[in-house]
This record gives sequence, structure tokens and C-alpha cells, in this order.
Amino acid sequence: MNHTTELPIVVAGATGDLGQRVVRALARRGAHIIALVRPGTEPARLEGLQGNHIVITPVSLDDAHGLRRAVAGSGCVVSTLNGLETVIIKQQTALLEAAVAAGVPRFIPSDYSLDYTRTRPGDNRNMDLRRQFAARLDRADIAATSILNGGFLELLEGDAPIVLPGRRVLHFGDAQQALDFTAKDDVAAFTADAALDPDTPRFLRIAGNSVSPAQIANTLAGLTGQPYRTLRPGNLAALSVLISVVRALTPASDKPFPAWQGMQYLRDMMSGRGKLLDLDNDRYGQREWASVRDTLARIHVQGNR
Repeated sequence: MNHTTELPIVVAGATGDLGQRVVRALARRGAHIIALVRPGTEPARLEGLQGNHIVITPVSLDDAHGLRRAVAGSGCVVSTLNGLETVIIKQQTALLEAAVAAGVPRFIPSDYSLDYTRTRPGDNRNMDLRRQFAARLDRADIAATSILNGGFLELLEGDAPIVLPGRRVLHFGDAQQALDFTAKDDVAAFTADAALDPDTPRFLRIAGNSVSPAQIANTLAGLTGQPYRTLRPGNLAALSVLISVVRALTPASDKPFPAWQGMQYLRDMMSGRGKLLDLDNDRYGQREWASVRDTLARIHVQGNR
């Protein structure tokens, strides 16, 4: 699906993993892009941002006047900033204030997550930060659209391993609970379409895959010819106790995803509270979503050859 727009699209966090993917997706759609990067960024990190319609703009997120100049005249600011309170609240608020001051009509925050509108406050630190920023965003004089995509499909490749040694698939609670996963490239492509769409609603929900632990086990059995079974170490209450213990034993860190944070995501997914409902997958036409099956085949079949 090809798009063009007269106004450029700003991408903040453009050197990050998701940010570069969003920039490339916008470029494929013929958009003009302002890629915001930190002053002094190493040239090697800018290599993925080269293109005829991409303007690399070094600016500090602490420079209010510089930010306002950088985003002025754009049609939408897309945030792909990643971090904790300093980033998601403080720096993203500075970006939002610059967009409002410059008269930018639309803002896409760095959500890209489970449906935090349905999760419980206090259960998931990263969801709480998104909820807190959303309250600021809703008070701002700008149209906003959050894109919610469940967990990144790439989490199955190591950061949040559900497939365990011994041909077991981990779950807490119900083995039939559907879990949402969307590949980063698919999230980036949908975000690019949304950035070029002047009529987006407050929330857009997408899920490239919605599969249960039991279905993952059945898929692996079919791919490998070996029996896979689900493993339930306990119920959701037991998972909550485990989270508390791991968090208490984990040194303080500024990393967005320590082990206990990943476990909080797992709890929100396996409880069903973060489940995405009323999906907008086809808003920009039908597309082929990267699949859990192909990801599992790459990891557990091709990777073992």
C-alpha cells in the first residue's frame, strides 16, 4: 500500500531498533521523514537512516527550543523512545510539549504494548508508565493515537522464553489463554500507515498472532515430530509471589526489562487482562503478518540442524 504526504513525519528514537524499522517503513511509503537523533550519535548508528527523503536531525530531548524547531511543519510526531520514567515520562513529555508548541496536529506515543487500558494499575511497571503518560497526552492540545500490539513476536526468540528445555511450553493459569504477538517489522509498517493517516482514533489495536500455550505446544509437535507438552508450575497467584521474590533479589537497574518485568508482562498476558480486543488489523488493507509458526520453525527446527 503506497502513501504520500505533503508534511514530513518526525520519528523520535530513530536510531533504536523499532525506530529504524519505522523510518524504513515510512520511506517505502514515499514519506518525507525527520529522524531525530541524539547529538554526537556515532556514524555507524546512522547508517540505517540513509535515504533520499530522510533528514537526520541531531537534537537533545532536553532542548525545548531545538525540539520545537525540529518538529515544526511536520504532520505527525512518532515516538519510539524506550526506557523508564526519565524517558517515557520526562523526555517524551518534552517531545509532546514541543509538538504542541509547534502546532503539529498529531502525536503517536511510544506504547507498542499490551492493552494497558485493561490491565491493573500497580501490576506492571512499564504499563503504569504508559498509563501515566497517556493521562498527560489526553490533556494536551493535539490528536493522539496509541498503537497496541501485544508482545513483540521476537520475544519468543529469547527475551521471554516460553518454550523450555525438555519440550515443554510454560504457562501459568489456563493453557488455552490466547496470547498476542506481533513482529516488530509488522508493528513498524502499521505505525507508518497510521502516521500517514489523518483520521486515526485514540487507540489502534493489532495482533499478528493470537495463540495459546497449548497451541504453541501443538505447533511445535507438528514441526518437529516430537511430543511437546505444556508445563504449569502454578497459578497466577504463584506467579505473583515469584515476581515479588525475584524483584526483591534483583539489584536496582535502569534497564527497561529486568527478569521480573518480563514476568509482569507474562502475568498480564496469561491472565487475559492485557488481551487485545476488537482488532484493527485490516484498517490499511489485508497484509501477511509474520507468524508464530514460522518463528518457532526458525528457532526450534532450522536452528537445530
